[in-house]
Amino acid sequence: MAETQQVDARAERTVKRLAHQISAFAKAHGGAGGNVAYIGELGARIALVGEDGEWGNLVAPSVGIAQQAMEKAGVTAHESFDGEFAASVKTGPYEWKRMAGIQI
Repeated sequence: MAETQQVDARAERTVKRLAHQISAFAKAHGGAGGNVAYIGELGARIALVGEDGEWGNLVAPSVGIAQQAMEKAGVTAHESFDGEFAASVKTGPYEWKRMAGIQI
């Protein structure tokens, strides 16, 4: 029982920390939307896109924790990273150079 409480407390702290980071990103970029994707043993990726087109990623230990953090931060969670949501991402020379470099 004590172990369960310890895990729950750790999960709550993680949700709180991620929610704070998500909220800070949204505040800095005029609002934000996000998408949660399972990435295997690492957990879940939270992809954030600000209203200004800037983007960033966070990693959560599980999809559930990622979803809780998004909800706690009050950020809209998109079901998929495509369409209008994906089109709102602003990319620059750095990203294009990195993408081209992968192909070489």
